[in-house]
Amino acid sequence: MLGAILGDIIGSPYEFDMGNKTKDFPLFSRGCEFTDDSVMTVAVAEALLDSEGCSDDEIRAKTVDSMQKWGHKYPGAGYGVRFYDWLRSPNPQPYGSFGNGSAMRVSAAGRLYDTLDETRRAARLSAEVTHNHPEGIKGAEATASAIFLARTGKTKEEIKEYIINEFGYNLSRTCDEIRPGYHHVESCQETVPEALTAFFEGEDFEDVIRTAVSLGGDCDTLTCIAGGIAEAFYGIPDEIKEEGRKMLPADMLEVVDRFYERIG
Repeated sequence: MLGAILGDIIGSPYEFDMGNKTKDFPLFSRGCEFTDDSVMTVAVAEALLDSEGCSDDEIRAKTVDSMQKWGHKYPGAGYGVRFYDWLRSPNPQPYGSFGNGSAMRVSAAGRLYDTLDETRRAARLSAEVTHNHPEGIKGAEATASAIFLARTGKTKEEIKEYIINEFGYNLSRTCDEIRPGYHHVESCQETVPEALTAFFEGEDFEDVIRTAVSLGGDCDTLTCIAGGIAEAFYGIPDEIKEEGRKMLPADMLEVVDRFYERIG
């Protein structure tokens, strides 16, 4: 979860194709800040913590309540227009989105459950409240599955094989092949495979983050997704973890700390 938040913070200055597609950049700079990716990651984590053992309908309801609560706390975090309308709605309904928001907020689902089936169920439910298009659900499930497999000791090749077989993503391109023509796009279809590829090519947590940022595009979200997977596989160096924590407000840190207490 913190890996996803760190990916968001570190990638935030380079969103909207603002970077120069290099791995050589200051990890934390004046432009770094948490965005809607971090806010909604916290919201989903809180909802899943509060709804363990609950029915599908109860999990969806908790997720809606938590996302609206946190969205109202941080209304200027950079939400998309349709999602912002959803946050303000007295009767929020899913709106058929296949945007990458379902994948960027799902990291907690990959860490909380004992089985892959439970992980995928939680990911699906967290997506369905807004991103109920099949591609939106797929992006969330694929991301959470990769995190689950990474934290349970699977190799990168095993993770890659599972993602290809289960979700059909094309993971044949290298980052060098992706990078030149990649641009800002906010769909799961054109964010999740790229984030996965950055994870597969990265050599440690920091290298995954730098590789993801170097691809450009919707950089904070792509790096948020990659960072959540990288944390599960590598862990996070203490100095990076502490620098990121300094950039989060107390109420968000409270949920972060509760989450890590829960997963041990």
